[in-house]
Amino acid sequence: MKQRTIKTTYSFEGKGLHTGCFSHMTLKPAPADTGVVFVRTDLGLEVQALACNVSSTSRSTTISKGKASVSTIEHLMSALTGLGIDNVYVEIDNKEVPILDGSARQYVEAIAEDGLLEQDSERRWVEFDKEVEIRNENTGSYVRIIPSDEPGYEVTIDFNSKVLGIQTVTWNIVDGDYAEQVAPCRTFCFFHEIQLLATLGLVKGGDVENAIVVVEKPVSDKQIARMARRFNQPELKVTPEGYFSNLTLRFPDECGRHKLLDLIGDLRLAGGFLKAKVIAYKPGHSINTRAAKKIETKR
Repeated sequence: MKQRTIKTTYSFEGKGLHTGCFSHMTLKPAPADTGVVFVRTDLGLEVQALACNVSSTSRSTTISKGKASVSTIEHLMSALTGLGIDNVYVEIDNKEVPILDGSARQYVEAIAEDGLLEQDSERRWVEFDKEVEIRNENTGSYVRIIPSDEPGYEVTIDFNSKVLGIQTVTWNIVDGDYAEQVAPCRTFCFFHEIQLLATLGLVKGGDVENAIVVVEKPVSDKQIARMARRFNQPELKVTPEGYFSNLTLRFPDECGRHKLLDLIGDLRLAGGFLKAKVIAYKPGHSINTRAAKKIETKR
C-alpha cells in the first residue's frame, strides 16, 4: 500500500473543549514520510504527533515540544487514521484543537469529498513479532496488541453505569466503514463529573452541543436549571434513557464507539498504522498513550 496525503487544504475553526480558546486550524498536504506534524503558527514551532511528545492525558491527549503544545488532538488523529492519511501538516494558531461537534465527522466529510493523493513511497506499517499488553491493575483496564495481517480494533467500556451498561464495539481498518460507523460518535461525560472538571480548569469550552451528558445519578430540577443556564439551553431535561435531552444518540452504543474513536487516534501516536488486532477493555487516554509509547520504543 502506498502512502497518502490530502489533495488540498481544509480549514476548521472553533473553541477548544477544555481551554475554551478559539482557534483556526488548517490541514495541508505533506510529502511522503512526513507523518502528522502540528505547526503552531502563532509560535512558529512544530510538534510531531508521536507518543514521545505526549505531555498530558488529563481528559484529552496533549503533545508538546519546547514551548509549543497542542491539546485534544485525538479526534483529528483518529479521522486521519480512519481515512488512511499518512502525511499531513496541521497548522493551528492556538493551543487546543477545535472540538467542533465532539466527534470526527466534520473532518471526514470535508476530506472524503475530494479523495486522497497517493504518493510514491510505500506505507510504513508498525509491525509486531509478539503480543504487547499494557495494564492498569487498579482499574482493570488494558490494551492488548496482537500481531495480525487483518488490522482491527475491539473496545469494551464498562463504567458500572446503569445508563451505559457494558458496550463492545469493533472496527476493521481494511474494510470497516469508519466514516459511517465511527467518525460521527461524540464525546461524552457524566453529569456528576462536570462540576469537578470545571474545578480542575477543564471543559471551559464544553456545552450541550458538543458532548453527550449522561445523567447517572438522581438530579433535582434546580440542578438541571443551573446547567441549562450555564449552557444557554432553556429546554433542558433528562430523557427516560438517562441523557440530557439536547441531542439524540446517533447510535445506541455511541459512547462505546467514541471510546473506539479515541483509541484509534491515540494509538496513531505510535508512529503509523498498526498491523495488529487491538483489544481494549476500559480504555482511556492515559493507558492508550502508554501503549503507543511502548510500541514506539520497540520500533
